[in-house]
Amino acid sequence: MNKLTKIGCSALCGSLAAISAANAGDLTVTGGADMTWLSKNGGTTGNPIGIGSNFTMKGSGELDNGWTFDLSIAHSNVGAYSATSVDLNMGELGSLNFNQGDSGNGISAFDDKMPTAWEESWGAGQSAGVRLALGSGASQNVQYTSPTVYGTTVTLTYAPEYGAADTSDKNTASAGDANNASYDATININPSLGTEILAGLNIFAGAATIEAVKDNGGDVTDRYEGVAGVTYDIGPLSLGAQWSGDYTGVDDDDDGVDTSTGYNFYKAHAYGVAFNVNDDLSVSYGEWTHRKAGYASTATNQVAENGKEIVVSSMQIAYTMGGASFRVADTQVDNVSWSAGDNQNTTTISLGLAF
Repeated sequence: MNKLTKIGCSALCGSLAAISAANAGDLTVTGGADMTWLSKNGGTTGNPIGIGSNFTMKGSGELDNGWTFDLSIAHSNVGAYSATSVDLNMGELGSLNFNQGDSGNGISAFDDKMPTAWEESWGAGQSAGVRLALGSGASQNVQYTSPTVYGTTVTLTYAPEYGAADTSDKNTASAGDANNASYDATININPSLGTEILAGLNIFAGAATIEAVKDNGGDVTDRYEGVAGVTYDIGPLSLGAQWSGDYTGVDDDDDGVDTSTGYNFYKAHAYGVAFNVNDDLSVSYGEWTHRKAGYASTATNQVAENGKEIVVSSMQIAYTMGGASFRVADTQVDNVSWSAGDNQNTTTISLGLAF
């Protein structure tokens, strides 16, 4: 049996060294199932039962020089492909991450860092229509993460063509739209200075530029996104606040405004507070306010009653018992997806089972 294995691999790989490389690491699978019941007030509920089946395969290994590598392949609900990443840890030189799918790299890692017992205020079952800071995280990208020095970590992310489809090896893909490359930079600071009182303080900020194709006939300029915020953990209490902005780059007359829709800038602010009652029980409250701005923006038409502002609030409670988690969220959204007067409230009950 061993002889046949060696012959087969030698024929396919051309070298027995490939056998060693192929078996130099470990592969594990983790996952779980989430079952939810939703009740909507102000919207159509339909079938209230939902089931999420998720699993992630992870592989790891080590090179001869001591560098380590990790592979992660994620599958979301109904076994659908979600994301793949390869992370190369280079020790004191930092790490490189090659990522495709919904990567969470770049400023996407900071889209919503507010403390919560379960989900983000806009992500607990009620559609809100908010725009998140995504940057290069929305595309296949490469990210460099610096070593942490004095509590400070920096990332630099690059997507060769923003919006292009994910590709396998030995292939290329074109976005076929108005975008070229995109670039992100983020910084996260934990300025503890060796003190206990500042140990739970984190300050974060990030920015992204998405280059526009200037000769495609469209009225577009480069797109810019930015986000900044702070979180603070003290004992069982967690607090947070953050702000973000998104200039869409749509510019009819090359004068910085979009006169076709009247809005080419979106700004948001959020805050959250979470409290761990004990090791198993936690509660939280969070708000997310998102506003349109730009050419037609005035103090009059930005108010929520005219649909130019989305306001999301969510109260949540979570209880964990071994591999099971029981969560409840009550979420209110005013002006869903910028639709004036479309106010909806949803109660979500969730049971999660992890393996």
